[in-house]
Amino acid sequence: MIGLRRAPELWRRIRPGVWYVPLALVLLVASFVPAFQSHGTLLGGVPDRPYDVLAVVAVGLQCLPLAVRWRWPVACLALVAVGFALDQLRGYHSLAGTALPIALLTVGSRLDRHRRATALVFSAAYVPLAVALSRLGTGESPGEYLTFYLALAFAWGIGVWLRSGRAAEAERRRRVAEETLAAERTRIARELHDVVTHHVTAMVVQAEAARYLTAAPERLDQTLTAVTDTGRRAITDLRQLLDLLNPDHGVEPATPHVGRLLTLVEHTRRAGQPVEFTEEGTPAEVASSAGLVAYRVVQEALTNALKYAHGSRTSVQVRHREKEITVEVSTDGSGSRSASPGGSGKGLAGLRQRVDVLGGDFSAGRHTGGRFVVRARIPAGSPS
Repeated sequence: MIGLRRAPELWRRIRPGVWYVPLALVLLVASFVPAFQSHGTLLGGVPDRPYDVLAVVAVGLQCLPLAVRWRWPVACLALVAVGFALDQLRGYHSLAGTALPIALLTVGSRLDRHRRATALVFSAAYVPLAVALSRLGTGESPGEYLTFYLALAFAWGIGVWLRSGRAAEAERRRRVAEETLAAERTRIARELHDVVTHHVTAMVVQAEAARYLTAAPERLDQTLTAVTDTGRRAITDLRQLLDLLNPDHGVEPATPHVGRLLTLVEHTRRAGQPVEFTEEGTPAEVASSAGLVAYRVVQEALTNALKYAHGSRTSVQVRHREKEITVEVSTDGSGSRSASPGGSGKGLAGLRQRVDVLGGDFSAGRHTGGRFVVRARIPAGSPS
């Protein structure tokens, strides 16, 4: 069973050119089998002739170059064409004539540059061959030469079609890789924004408040301790995020979830923001995508409250239900800063994307009374 599973992988690893060596040898041997002699391609009606030394040369020129057709397709086609012309002009009509459409298909499939020039050269070379065969042979009609030429052109066209398909697939894979990379960069930027902005904002607010506490050493010491603790939490969260992004890391990093919301609220309170926290229902024991998104919604809303409405009353309500989690964070508009709680909007836009991915609803904006309200309904049940 293990061998069968690995067979496709081994098939892809083996270079395609390896398979042309046995193909060339089989065609070479078959051309000298008495039953197959003079039963190959017949163009021009030249009378059959028994094999001689030139027959060996003609068969070799048509068969052996197929072994290197993947690497040197044009040289292969040139040798095969010379062997085919000798085969038909001498009247051997060997089975090796099958190599000509194979070589044409390869050139159409593999040649990246000068395809039109190559096609014109070999088309032009076909004209004197047809004239010579018409004089040596039984006088076949021009329509038969045209039919054979169209058959060769069809083999060339198949090769061109295969090459176009490969190019289209390569372009599709390139676009998918670029889109995946862009999405991953966006995800990393969103995670860094959520992790860093909250902690740094808290540190800045606490550091600004410390400047006015020189007359109260106890409160100053508490504030500086809070700044230190916030910095340590930021380092811990960043390490967890870097561990998540490191594919060689063997331990699954801890994922923030709804169960840590109370700790998040307490940290915000220590930064000087009055926060009322209400939680209904029982959080899921296992971290999930819904829990992480709910955590990020509260985190971003509290960060905006610290930045743009510092000191204003903030309310956080989280409800756990069987199939969804709802979050509502509202902040009074009478803060120490008059800027809009939305800021640049990048954080809220990132939250909207997170919620949309899970099929939920998200809104953020001012309501009656100047309160800024962030609401999110997040379907539960998705694994983290």
